[in-house]
Order: sequence, then C-alpha cells, then structure tokens
Amino acid sequence: MNTLPYDEIHIEDLEVFANHGVFPEETKLGQKFLISLKMYVDSRSAGKTDCLESSVDYGDVSCFITEYTKAHPRKLIESAAGELAEAIMLRYTILKGVTLELKKPWAPVGLPLKTVSIKISRFWHTAYLGLGSNLGDKKAYLDNAVKALDETNGCHVEKVSSYHITEPYGGVEQDDFLNACLILKTLFTPDELLDKLHEIEQTAHRERIVRWGPRTLDLDILMYDDVVMETDDLIIPHAEMHLRSFVLKPLCEIAPNKRHPVLKKTVAQLADSLPNEQNSTIKD
Repeated sequence: MNTLPYDEIHIEDLEVFANHGVFPEETKLGQKFLISLKMYVDSRSAGKTDCLESSVDYGDVSCFITEYTKAHPRKLIESAAGELAEAIMLRYTILKGVTLELKKPWAPVGLPLKTVSIKISRFWHTAYLGLGSNLGDKKAYLDNAVKALDETNGCHVEKVSSYHITEPYGGVEQDDFLNACLILKTLFTPDELLDKLHEIEQTAHRERIVRWGPRTLDLDILMYDDVVMETDDLIIPHAEMHLRSFVLKPLCEIAPNKRHPVLKKTVAQLADSLPNEQNSTIKD
C-alpha cells in the first residue's frame, strides 16, 4: 500500500439482492446484502477543475457494484468481496485502492445476530522485475514474458528497459544472457506474483537443474513497493540485486531514483558503487 494520504470517496450500505451462499435457499431464493466501499483517490484535479472526468462517478460505481454482485454468485462472502473489489479496481483505473465491506444481514446461522460481514482492502502495488534468457530465441522469450505479464488480469507493464547482452554469472560455462528489467503495476501479493512468474517460466519450458545454469527464461522479483520480507520461497528485496550489474544497469534505465528499502541507496547509486569488473559483464 502506498503511504501517501489519499483522499476518500465513500459509498455506505448499498442494498443489493443477490444469490451468494452455500445453502440451497440462499442460492435459489437469494437474500439482501449491504455493500460499503471506500475509494482512495487523488481528488485535487477534480477539486480544482470541477470536472467529473477527473474523479470517479460514485453513481456509476454503485450501478456497477449492483450489476456485478447479482451476476457473479459465489458460495463464500470472501470470494464475493474479493472478486468485486478487484473488478472495481480494474474498471475504474483512477482508483489507487479500495476498502470494501460486504455485510450479510440474513445469515442463516439460527442465532440472534445483526449481521455477518467481511472487510477487505485492495491496492495497486509496484513491482520491479528482472528478466533473463540464454537458451534458444532469447529475445522472443523475453518479449513473450513481457506480453504475458501485461495481459494478466490485475497486472500492467508500465516500463521495460532495453535488452542487454550479459556474460554468464556464477561460474557455469554457458552462452551469454539477454537481460532486462521492467516495472509492473499489480494487484497481486508478492506470493501470488511469484506463482505467476513461475507459471510464465513453465510456459517457456524453464528447467531448474543447475544453479546459475542456462535457462530459457528467468523471472525475479527485485523489489515490491518498499516491502522487506523473507520466507522459504521468497526474499524481497532480491538478496543479490545490489551486486549484479546485469540487474542494476537495465533497472537504472527505468527506475534510477527507486530507493532500496534496506540499503537506503537509489538504484543509480548502487550501480555507481559496483566495481569495474562487475560493470564489464554488460556487453553494449
């Protein structure tokens, strides 16, 4: 989530009659749902111009919520809320994020309760990715990866660096690499994004046999917003990005002022700090 203080537009307790639920009486007869939405926007332009096109039309959003909720019945309110929030984000691109609450006042639990609800938030995130290939048609593998990411629902490629011919890294004898970096706007979490990258690699017949060995396609998450995380499967920021010229040089083309959240240096500063022998791995 971006830490800037965005403005907010609220829709409170919009009533929608829909067929979400697990039980037959819910899916057949339907029931009332109450939906509240908090939309995070930058409203300065709309405030200065008094122009609706500079903001979001909450009437249109309310109609979209109603139509979408009726047309996409789900068993769980978690699914209903999550899919609706992402659909809103994809339709109204001016939005920076949303917080959506879906209330179920007629929940069939046989107890005297007022309502059951779920509240979720979804925001656009910025991911910085590294791409590499040194088998087969290298350029085609990189081109296809960029295209696959841009065509993924919930993702949009904003910038792509030029492609750099790079000497192999890690001591394994192999062909030169073609490397690049890109900036991706995404609704995915880091783990979801990693799964998507692995899926795209598999489409390119990527095989993980030798560490630092040849591969048709290698996709890495370098940074994700200002997140710092470490799990068994994923480390963000990438543990060795600050040591690799084939990462920093293309990344410097598209995000020179992006600051490493741990080292507190910009990408340009990290690139300048590389020893000369590292810089020589790029063949311009």
